[in-house]
Amino acid sequence: MDSLFVSSLLEALKNPDETVRDQATKKLWRLWYQQKGIYGLEMIERSQKLMDSGYIDEAEALLTQLTHEQRDFAEAWNRRAYLYYSIGKYEKSLADCLVTIQINPFHFGALHGLGLCYAALGEYSKAVAAFRRALAIQPYSLVNQKLILECLLRLS
Repeated sequence: MDSLFVSSLLEALKNPDETVRDQATKKLWRLWYQQKGIYGLEMIERSQKLMDSGYIDEAEALLTQLTHEQRDFAEAWNRRAYLYYSIGKYEKSLADCLVTIQINPFHFGALHGLGLCYAALGEYSKAVAAFRRALAIQPYSLVNQKLILECLLRLS
């Protein structure tokens, strides 16, 4: 990925203009999904179709295969983290979020997911820290602002 282009998109996430932020967000997601070319993208799309159809075990197997084949494909790890979170396997989701962030420290989706996992596990201080890291990348994210407040309320 072109680091100058990615840097400009990350900077655009901080723009006061919502249209600029939305376009940058979409472009970043597209880059992340297409990081490993057609094969990676097709595998992710297939896994999503399986999840949408209720074939969770098959989707998990497909994403696990992809994470083994392409260990540096952040979005494969992130998609599997999402799958695990959606079925209540918060510890597994957390682990995959951490791998995603290790590969791509600016992955605001994985940072958000990390916060959700910590909150689901009752670790509200860690959740706040994760949501704040996501908010540092996407300062206008209302959902992360709201979740920070909710977690802080649970801590008081």
